[in-house]
Amino acid sequence: MIDIKLHQQQAEEAAAFLRARLPFTPEVLIQLGTGLGGLANAMTGSVSIPYAEIPHFPRATVTSHAGNLLCGTLAGKPAAVLQGRFHYYEGYSAREVGFPVRVLSLLGVKTAIITNAAGGLNPAWQAGAIMICKDHLNLLPDNPLRGPNVEKWGPRFPDLSQPYCAELRSLAEQAAHRLGFSEVCSGTYVCIPGPSLETPAETRMLRLLGADAVGMSSVPEVITALHSGLRVLALSVIANVNNPDKLAPIRIEDIVAAAQQAEPRLQQLVVEIVREM
Repeated sequence: MIDIKLHQQQAEEAAAFLRARLPFTPEVLIQLGTGLGGLANAMTGSVSIPYAEIPHFPRATVTSHAGNLLCGTLAGKPAAVLQGRFHYYEGYSAREVGFPVRVLSLLGVKTAIITNAAGGLNPAWQAGAIMICKDHLNLLPDNPLRGPNVEKWGPRFPDLSQPYCAELRSLAEQAAHRLGFSEVCSGTYVCIPGPSLETPAETRMLRLLGADAVGMSSVPEVITALHSGLRVLALSVIANVNNPDKLAPIRIEDIVAAAQQAEPRLQQLVVEIVREM
């Protein structure tokens, strides 16, 4: 049985630690995924706190995740940036993966923008595209809300009929149009446990299930944010497109490199979205 009282205590202690050290209360939370850590360069007056200094925060073990919490101003809005995330495949539970989002929600964040690098499943897309998530499939054998519920955090059975805020998705589409980004699309993201990448048969199955992109992150954080009453927008950088009939070897180094190549456009898009919020 999950010790929910201990989990609640740890979240509140982490929030109290940050409340005493951050220059202001952030309104927007932005979580950066694989190869997408450079958004910090667009912030002004930011304070950086390593995850290792925050009480009860998990430790990022993936080399492409810096593991810092930044708080500053982005496009005129007080924002917090999670520079790196945690994954189920690292050995963490879904509740632990969602822990930083829970802590930021306790500080008063109202909106979460979740980003990741994903493999494309839609054959009509090209590597480097940015997908605005309209829905997701959770294929993790876990849920961040499993176990006793903390009623003051959110409902026992949160509604996920519209997991991604329609207003924010519209803002993202309009921002992409203003920036002249033609390679922005909309689709469904599927989260798998990992860390092994997909076989050809698994790629076909995921496409048949209705997924347009596949990754190993984000959904626990999204569910945690929704349970906390946050508006959520998710953006996936399509690092490669998987053709199950001609599936080439996939190296994580190539995924990171592709995400880094697309990062300047993602950064521009996120800044424009935040400016118009």
